[in-house]
Amino acid sequence: MPESSCSYGDIVDGLRALGVCAGAVVEVHSSLSAFGYVEGGASTIIKALTDVVTPEGTIVMSAYRVSRPVPLTAEDRARGVTWKVRRLPIESLEPSGMGIIADTFRSRADVYCGSDIHRTAAWGRDARWHCTGYDGLLAVDGTSLLLGVGIDRCSSMHAADFIPIPDAISAYWAAPADVQAAYDPHDWDVGCGETPDDAWEKVWRQADADGLIRHAQIGAAACHHFRARSVVGIYMEWRKTDPYGLYGVPRPVGSVGDQG
Repeated sequence: MPESSCSYGDIVDGLRALGVCAGAVVEVHSSLSAFGYVEGGASTIIKALTDVVTPEGTIVMSAYRVSRPVPLTAEDRARGVTWKVRRLPIESLEPSGMGIIADTFRSRADVYCGSDIHRTAAWGRDARWHCTGYDGLLAVDGTSLLLGVGIDRCSSMHAADFIPIPDAISAYWAAPADVQAAYDPHDWDVGCGETPDDAWEKVWRQADADGLIRHAQIGAAACHHFRARSVVGIYMEWRKTDPYGLYGVPRPVGSVGDQG
Protein backbone atom coordinates (compact mmCIF):
# COMPACT_ATOMS: atom_id res chain seq x y z
CA MET A 1 0.00 0.00 0.00
CA PRO A 2 1.42 3.45 -0.88
CA GLU A 3 2.85 5.45 2.01
CA SER A 4 0.38 8.32 1.55
CA SER A 5 -2.72 6.15 1.97
CA CYS A 6 -5.94 7.09 3.70
CA SER A 7 -8.61 4.77 5.12
CA TYR A 8 -12.23 5.28 6.11
CA GLY A 9 -11.17 5.37 9.75
CA ASP A 10 -8.52 8.01 9.05
CA ILE A 11 -11.13 10.22 7.41
CA VAL A 12 -13.64 9.81 10.23
CA ASP A 13 -10.98 10.63 12.82
CA GLY A 14 -9.84 13.64 10.81
CA LEU A 15 -13.36 15.01 10.41
CA ARG A 16 -13.97 14.74 14.13
CA ALA A 17 -10.65 16.42 14.86
CA LEU A 18 -11.83 19.31 12.69
CA GLY A 19 -15.00 19.62 14.76
CA VAL A 20 -17.44 18.08 12.29
CA CYS A 21 -20.16 16.37 14.32
CA ALA A 22 -23.57 14.72 14.23
CA GLY A 23 -26.31 17.15 13.25
CA ALA A 24 -23.95 19.60 11.54
CA VAL A 25 -25.04 21.57 8.48
CA VAL A 26 -21.89 21.65 6.39
CA GLU A 27 -20.80 22.85 2.96
CA VAL A 28 -18.10 20.56 1.54
CA HIS A 29 -15.51 21.29 -1.15
CA SER A 30 -12.88 18.70 -1.91
CA SER A 31 -10.11 17.21 -4.02
CA LEU A 32 -9.78 13.43 -4.05
CA SER A 33 -6.22 13.54 -5.39
CA ALA A 34 -5.12 15.76 -2.48
CA PHE A 35 -5.61 12.86 -0.04
CA GLY A 36 -3.17 10.53 -1.75
CA TYR A 37 -4.44 6.96 -2.11
CA VAL A 38 -7.91 6.52 -0.58
CA GLU A 39 -9.23 2.99 -0.10
CA GLY A 40 -12.53 2.98 -1.98
CA GLY A 41 -12.02 6.41 -3.53
CA ALA A 42 -14.69 9.12 -3.48
CA SER A 43 -17.36 6.81 -2.05
CA THR A 44 -15.26 6.23 1.08
CA ILE A 45 -14.95 9.95 1.73
CA ILE A 46 -18.69 10.44 1.24
CA LYS A 47 -19.49 7.54 3.58
CA ALA A 48 -17.22 9.04 6.24
CA LEU A 49 -18.98 12.39 5.86
CA THR A 50 -22.49 10.95 6.08
CA ASP A 51 -21.58 8.71 9.03
CA VAL A 52 -20.10 11.61 11.00
CA VAL A 53 -22.82 14.16 10.17
CA THR A 54 -25.66 11.56 10.43
CA PRO A 55 -29.11 12.02 8.84
CA GLU A 56 -29.90 14.59 11.54
CA GLY A 57 -27.42 16.92 9.84
CA THR A 58 -27.03 18.14 6.26
CA ILE A 59 -24.21 17.91 3.72
CA VAL A 60 -24.25 20.40 0.84
CA MET A 61 -21.94 20.36 -2.18
CA SER A 62 -21.77 22.52 -5.28
CA ALA A 63 -23.20 20.80 -8.36
CA TYR A 64 -22.60 23.58 -10.87
CA ARG A 65 -23.36 22.55 -14.45
CA VAL A 66 -19.94 23.46 -15.81
CA SER A 67 -17.16 21.42 -17.35
CA ARG A 68 -13.69 20.91 -16.07
CA PRO A 69 -11.42 23.86 -16.97
CA VAL A 70 -10.84 24.11 -20.71
CA PRO A 71 -7.19 24.77 -21.67
CA LEU A 72 -6.54 28.34 -22.75
CA THR A 73 -5.25 29.09 -26.22
CA ALA A 74 -2.49 31.57 -26.96
CA GLU A 75 -5.20 33.89 -28.29
CA ASP A 76 -7.14 33.57 -25.02
CA ARG A 77 -4.10 34.59 -23.01
CA ALA A 78 -3.39 37.51 -25.32
CA ARG A 79 -6.96 38.71 -24.75
CA GLY A 80 -6.58 38.49 -20.97
CA VAL A 81 -8.67 35.35 -20.42
CA THR A 82 -7.67 33.65 -17.16
CA TRP A 83 -10.05 30.65 -17.20
CA LYS A 84 -12.95 29.21 -19.15
CA VAL A 85 -15.45 26.38 -18.70
CA ARG A 86 -18.31 25.11 -20.82
CA ARG A 87 -21.86 25.19 -19.50
CA LEU A 88 -23.34 21.70 -19.45
CA PRO A 89 -26.93 20.67 -20.21
CA ILE A 90 -28.89 19.43 -17.22
CA GLU A 91 -28.93 15.86 -18.55
CA SER A 92 -25.14 15.76 -19.10
CA LEU A 93 -23.20 12.81 -17.69
CA GLU A 94 -19.85 14.47 -18.41
CA PRO A 95 -17.57 14.88 -15.37
CA SER A 96 -18.06 18.39 -14.03
CA GLY A 97 -15.60 20.95 -12.78
CA MET A 98 -16.73 20.26 -9.21
CA GLY A 99 -14.55 17.15 -8.94
CA ILE A 100 -15.16 13.43 -8.57
CA ILE A 101 -16.26 13.58 -4.92
CA ALA A 102 -18.97 16.15 -5.67
CA ASP A 103 -20.03 14.30 -8.84
CA THR A 104 -20.25 10.98 -6.99
CA PHE A 105 -22.21 12.63 -4.17
CA ARG A 106 -24.66 14.25 -6.61
CA SER A 107 -25.37 10.90 -8.31
CA ARG A 108 -26.51 9.15 -5.11
CA ALA A 109 -30.16 8.14 -4.89
CA ASP A 110 -30.52 9.75 -1.44
CA VAL A 111 -29.17 13.14 -2.54
CA TYR A 112 -31.39 15.97 -3.78
CA CYS A 113 -30.07 18.26 -6.51
CA GLY A 114 -31.22 21.59 -7.90
CA SER A 115 -31.54 22.35 -11.61
CA ASP A 116 -30.09 25.79 -12.35
CA ILE A 117 -26.54 26.46 -13.48
CA HIS A 118 -25.27 27.19 -9.96
CA ARG A 119 -27.24 24.44 -8.27
CA THR A 120 -26.24 22.57 -5.15
CA ALA A 121 -26.74 18.96 -4.08
CA ALA A 122 -27.71 18.08 -0.52
CA TRP A 123 -28.13 15.04 1.74
CA GLY A 124 -29.74 14.67 5.14
CA ARG A 125 -32.16 16.79 7.09
CA ASP A 126 -33.87 19.56 5.07
CA ALA A 127 -31.88 18.50 2.00
CA ARG A 128 -34.50 19.80 -0.45
CA TRP A 129 -34.17 23.25 1.13
CA HIS A 130 -30.45 23.37 0.38
CA CYS A 131 -30.54 22.60 -3.37
CA THR A 132 -30.45 26.14 -4.77
CA GLY A 133 -27.30 27.58 -3.22
CA TYR A 134 -25.83 28.45 0.14
CA ASP A 135 -28.25 31.03 1.51
CA GLY A 136 -29.90 28.35 3.62
CA LEU A 137 -26.60 27.19 5.07
CA LEU A 138 -25.67 30.75 6.00
CA ALA A 139 -29.13 31.35 7.48
CA VAL A 140 -28.72 28.45 9.93
CA ASP A 141 -25.08 29.34 10.70
CA GLY A 142 -23.71 26.24 9.02
CA THR A 143 -20.06 25.48 8.44
CA SER A 144 -17.66 25.17 5.52
CA LEU A 145 -15.35 22.17 5.17
CA LEU A 146 -12.41 22.33 2.78
CA LEU A 147 -10.86 18.93 2.12
CA GLY A 148 -7.59 19.37 0.27
CA VAL A 149 -8.65 22.66 -1.34
CA GLY A 150 -8.35 26.34 -0.44
CA ILE A 151 -10.68 29.26 0.16
CA ASP A 152 -10.86 29.85 -3.60
CA ARG A 153 -13.18 26.82 -3.78
CA CYS A 154 -15.55 28.02 -1.03
CA SER A 155 -18.76 28.81 -2.90
CA SER A 156 -20.57 30.39 0.05
CA MET A 157 -18.14 33.32 -0.24
CA HIS A 158 -20.14 34.43 -3.27
CA ALA A 159 -22.89 35.48 -0.85
CA ALA A 160 -20.99 38.78 -0.60
CA ASP A 161 -21.22 39.43 -4.34
CA PHE A 162 -24.39 41.50 -3.92
CA ILE A 163 -22.40 44.23 -2.15
CA PRO A 164 -21.48 46.78 -4.83
CA ILE A 165 -17.87 47.69 -5.43
CA PRO A 166 -16.46 50.70 -7.30
CA ASP A 167 -16.24 50.57 -11.08
CA ALA A 168 -12.49 51.13 -10.79
CA ILE A 169 -12.25 47.66 -9.20
CA SER A 170 -14.75 45.73 -11.31
CA ALA A 171 -13.02 47.06 -14.43
CA TYR A 172 -10.12 44.70 -13.68
CA TRP A 173 -12.40 41.73 -14.53
CA ALA A 174 -14.28 43.27 -17.46
CA ALA A 175 -14.23 41.00 -20.51
CA PRO A 176 -13.02 42.79 -23.66
CA ALA A 177 -15.49 43.04 -26.53
CA ASP A 178 -13.62 40.43 -28.59
CA VAL A 179 -13.87 37.91 -25.73
CA GLN A 180 -17.59 38.59 -25.35
CA ALA A 181 -18.02 38.04 -29.08
CA ALA A 182 -16.01 34.81 -29.07
CA TYR A 183 -17.78 33.13 -26.14
CA ASP A 184 -21.56 32.95 -26.04
CA PRO A 185 -22.60 33.31 -22.37
CA HIS A 186 -25.25 30.63 -22.89
CA ASP A 187 -22.47 28.15 -23.62
CA TRP A 188 -19.47 29.45 -21.69
CA ASP A 189 -18.35 30.96 -18.41
CA VAL A 190 -15.15 32.92 -18.96
CA GLY A 191 -12.95 34.83 -16.53
CA CYS A 192 -10.74 37.77 -17.42
CA GLY A 193 -8.13 39.75 -15.54
CA GLU A 194 -7.32 39.90 -11.85
CA THR A 195 -6.94 42.56 -9.19
CA PRO A 196 -3.55 43.36 -7.65
CA ASP A 197 -4.50 41.53 -4.42
CA ASP A 198 -6.41 38.27 -3.98
CA ALA A 199 -9.36 39.39 -1.84
CA TRP A 200 -10.44 35.92 -0.77
CA GLU A 201 -6.92 35.02 0.31
CA LYS A 202 -6.73 38.21 2.39
CA VAL A 203 -10.04 37.32 4.05
CA TRP A 204 -8.70 33.81 4.71
CA ARG A 205 -5.57 35.14 6.39
CA GLN A 206 -7.62 37.51 8.54
CA ALA A 207 -10.05 34.76 9.56
CA ASP A 208 -7.17 32.46 10.44
CA ALA A 209 -5.45 35.19 12.47
CA ASP A 210 -8.75 35.67 14.33
CA GLY A 211 -8.78 31.98 15.26
CA LEU A 212 -11.90 31.19 13.22
CA ILE A 213 -10.48 28.22 11.29
CA ARG A 214 -9.68 24.71 12.51
CA HIS A 215 -7.01 22.79 10.61
CA ALA A 216 -6.13 19.11 10.34
CA GLN A 217 -4.24 16.78 8.03
CA ILE A 218 -6.20 13.84 6.62
CA GLY A 219 -3.98 11.57 4.58
CA ALA A 220 -1.93 13.97 2.47
CA ALA A 221 -4.71 16.59 2.39
CA ALA A 222 -4.62 19.84 4.33
CA CYS A 223 -8.19 20.30 5.58
CA HIS A 224 -10.00 23.24 7.16
CA HIS A 225 -13.34 23.82 8.94
CA PHE A 226 -15.04 27.07 9.94
CA ARG A 227 -18.36 28.83 10.47
CA ALA A 228 -19.28 30.05 7.00
CA ARG A 229 -21.15 33.12 8.24
CA SER A 230 -18.14 34.32 10.25
CA VAL A 231 -15.73 34.22 7.32
CA VAL A 232 -18.23 35.50 4.76
CA GLY A 233 -19.01 38.28 7.23
CA ILE A 234 -15.38 39.44 7.16
CA TYR A 235 -15.55 39.56 3.38
CA MET A 236 -18.84 41.48 3.38
CA GLU A 237 -17.64 44.06 5.86
CA TRP A 238 -14.36 44.57 4.01
CA ARG A 239 -16.16 45.04 0.69
CA LYS A 240 -18.40 47.65 2.32
CA THR A 241 -15.79 49.62 4.24
CA ASP A 242 -12.53 49.39 2.29
CA PRO A 243 -12.95 47.78 -1.13
CA TYR A 244 -9.88 49.48 -2.57
CA GLY A 245 -7.72 48.13 0.24
CA LEU A 246 -9.27 44.67 -0.03
CA TYR A 247 -8.46 44.33 -3.72
CA GLY A 248 -5.23 46.33 -3.66
CA VAL A 249 -6.58 48.81 -6.20
CA PRO A 250 -5.37 52.43 -5.99
CA ARG A 251 -8.19 54.81 -5.14
CA PRO A 252 -8.87 57.13 -8.10
CA VAL A 253 -7.83 60.71 -7.51
CA GLY A 254 -10.83 62.79 -6.51
CA SER A 255 -13.07 59.81 -5.67
CA VAL A 256 -15.52 60.30 -2.81
CA GLY A 257 -16.51 57.38 -0.59
CA ASP A 258 -15.77 53.74 -1.07
CA GLN A 259 -18.49 53.14 -3.66
CA GLY A 260 -17.64 56.09 -5.90
